[in-house]
Amino acid sequence: MAVDPKDVNISNIPYIKDGWFMELNKELWPGQAMGLEVDQVLFYQKSPYQDILVFKSKTYGTVLVLDGVIQCTERDEFSYQEMLSFLPLNSHPNPEKVLIIGGGDGGVAREVSKHPAVKEIVQCEIDAMVVEVSKKYLPNMSKGFSNPKLNLIIGDGFKFMEEHQNEFDVIITDSSDPIGPACVLFEKPYYELMSKALRAGGIIASQGECMWLHTKVIKNVLDFCAEIYPTVDYGFTTIPTYPSGQIGFILCSLNKDTNFKSPVRIFTNEEKEEMELRYYNEDVHNSAFALPQFVKKELER
Repeated sequence: MAVDPKDVNISNIPYIKDGWFMELNKELWPGQAMGLEVDQVLFYQKSPYQDILVFKSKTYGTVLVLDGVIQCTERDEFSYQEMLSFLPLNSHPNPEKVLIIGGGDGGVAREVSKHPAVKEIVQCEIDAMVVEVSKKYLPNMSKGFSNPKLNLIIGDGFKFMEEHQNEFDVIITDSSDPIGPACVLFEKPYYELMSKALRAGGIIASQGECMWLHTKVIKNVLDFCAEIYPTVDYGFTTIPTYPSGQIGFILCSLNKDTNFKSPVRIFTNEEKEEMELRYYNEDVHNSAFALPQFVKKELER
């Protein structure tokens, strides 16, 4: 049920104890937890798909949590949103039509809409409540929903993909972790559907988990992607409120000549200022694919 932020007892909200939110997940990151001190709970309710919690933290601004897992904070969200958007967009010579699967907080839509080449964006998000909550409590992220380039559809991304072929230049999947409703977005049939929904030379980018915690998951996805796409790579960004402070991206292209490590478009300094970029630039793009030795060894096994 919804809570009134004026008088809620935060100790009664799941995931919060003694004034601290603790991100506990024995399946995905056993033996560790991320903690944020809570200033005020703003929203708590269960949607048809997941628990939705929004709170104001002491040091990271407003925080969106789904099923006990941090999705974004106002302080550091830009590193994830910009990298998930511009790594694929700037690896494509002309990304005019883009599909976003998930991304109910609006952050990816906000960034994709900034790209000068993008003319049309379709977004399919399964949980309408996440969108509405984000519009109310995360206005700087959700402003992407008001962009005239965007057509927002509330529905199942897997089913949506089944109905579209040879339509998009870039597909970006901004999903939660591979538990609950996002499970199918980490499996081979979904990546096969994306390949069919792409135009010739199309590119996909998906949330790709943490190299410190999930190398087996990453390797499994990369291995089956290599059976579908001629070009496959794994890049990453740093973000303090995601598990172990890092999150990766699975990138695939139908063009065998795509080199994700070298962007085909480089933003001018004027464009970076106009786009209000805070993390992404060409140097960060290039370095995102430089993997530590232990990760390279694991992925090459």
